[in-house]
Amino acid sequence: MTGPVSARLPGGRLHLQHGPIDLVIGADGAREAAFKAAEHRFATVLQELVPELPLLRAPVGPPLDTSIARRMRTACAPHAASGFVTPMAAVAGAVADDVLAAMCAAADLRRAYVNNGGDIALHLAPGTLFRAAMAGLEGSALGQIEVTAADPIRGIATSGQGGRSLSLGLADSVTVLAGTGAAADVAATLIANAVDLPAHPEVRRTPACEIDPDTDLGHRAAVTHVGTLSAGEVGRALASGAARAREMLRSGLIHAAALHLRGQTTTVALPESQLADA
Repeated sequence: MTGPVSARLPGGRLHLQHGPIDLVIGADGAREAAFKAAEHRFATVLQELVPELPLLRAPVGPPLDTSIARRMRTACAPHAASGFVTPMAAVAGAVADDVLAAMCAAADLRRAYVNNGGDIALHLAPGTLFRAAMAGLEGSALGQIEVTAADPIRGIATSGQGGRSLSLGLADSVTVLAGTGAAADVAATLIANAVDLPAHPEVRRTPACEIDPDTDLGHRAAVTHVGTLSAGEVGRALASGAARAREMLRSGLIHAAALHLRGQTTTVALPESQLADA
C-alpha cells in the first residue's frame, strides 16, 4: 500500500487519501494552517488503527489506546446493551472527528468540515451554517440538511445499501444528525440495519464473512439483494428503523434521522428548518 496522498480540489478544498480512507476537507479562516494540521494528523491515522483492529472488530470492550480508537469506542459503547455493535461502526466518523480536532487546535477557523466518504464532522463558529444534500441510490435528490452554529449537531453520517460497508438492513440510506461524526456514524449504521423485513422472500442475504473475510460482522447475514416490495412492506420496514431511531433520540444519542427506502422517506425529529426541499 502506498502512503498518504494529498491534493487540492476546486473550491479551496483539500483531498487526503490513504488506503480505504478518503477525506474531502473545507475550511474558512486560517485555511493553510488548518490544512497543514490535517495533513500532519492524517499521516499516521492508518498506522495507529491497524494494530488495534482485532479489538476494533470485536464487540465493544475495554478502553483502547489511540485517540481515534477511543472516539470509536466512546460512540459505540452506549449502543452495546441494545445488540451487537463493534467500534468499527464508528470508524469513518471518528477519523473525521479526529482530523477536524487537529485542524481546530492549530488554526482560527470560522467554519470547517471533514467529509469521510459521506460521514462528516463539523466546526461551526457563531453565525455560520453548513448545508448537505441527501441523494438516493440512483442519484435522485432527497432533500437538503441545514445545520447552524446554534444547533447541537456537529456530525452527519449516512449508511445503508448505498454505502461503502455491508448492511444488515434494507434501507437505501439512513442519514443521522448527532453531536459528533462518530456518534452519527454508529447510529446511522444501526438504524439502517433495523430497516428490515426478516425472512422476506424477496430479500437475499449472505454471511458477511463470505463477502469480506475482514468484516467485523462475522457470519451475520448481510443483505445482498432487495427485490420487489409493496408500498406497505416498505412502510413496515421504515417503521422498524424509525422505532430504533426514536429510542436513540430519547436516549440523547442522536438529534434527528431521515430514513429512505424505495421512494418513501420517514423522518425522526427533523424539523423543516433543517430539511429543506431539494
